[in-house]
Amino acid sequence: MQIKGKVAIVTGGAGVLGQAMVRALLEKEAKVCVFDINAARGAEIEASLQSQFGGGQASFSLCDVTDEKGFKEAFDGVVARHGRVDIMVNNAGIVNERMDIDKGLMVNLGGTIRGSNLAIKHMRKDQGGQGGVVINVSSIAGLEPFYRVPSYAATKHGVIGFTRSWATNPHVKELGLRFHVSKEHSCCCDWSAGGG
Repeated sequence: MQIKGKVAIVTGGAGVLGQAMVRALLEKEAKVCVFDINAARGAEIEASLQSQFGGGQASFSLCDVTDEKGFKEAFDGVVARHGRVDIMVNNAGIVNERMDIDKGLMVNLGGTIRGSNLAIKHMRKDQGGQGGVVINVSSIAGLEPFYRVPSYAATKHGVIGFTRSWATNPHVKELGLRFHVSKEHSCCCDWSAGGG
């Protein structure tokens, strides 16, 4: 996929991994919107990225991936500003086995499903979209058992199952969609049958 000129969203973009993804996309001349729940950090990152890459290339939107309405509003804001979204990176995640179980499920798995569904609805060619790529960030804990973080591992197994299930849809190519799973530091699995 040609990255130059594409419009990308990266959830959890104010974190270390998210920032690395954002910078990698900007270096390939994509326009990138950072979605994150940390407003202060997001504003700092936006200013830094705009200074380095130009004002039209990077932006920040306050976004809680567990809030379906707010997530949609943030996504729609990017579409209103740029006319489209070509790349959706669902990176937001938390690791804390002492956390509320529902919060881990809502962020790690629910946020990935919500972000993917927003992107799919917008990108699919049979509904007027131009196609695109959905990248869901999982973890090595989504591929192998990790006894220290069983709840986290379960959510990341879910991310892989969700992504693989969409990618095996026999209509994915005609929809113009591609699906990838990244295991935190590199794209490890491409379960896509489509273009985009």
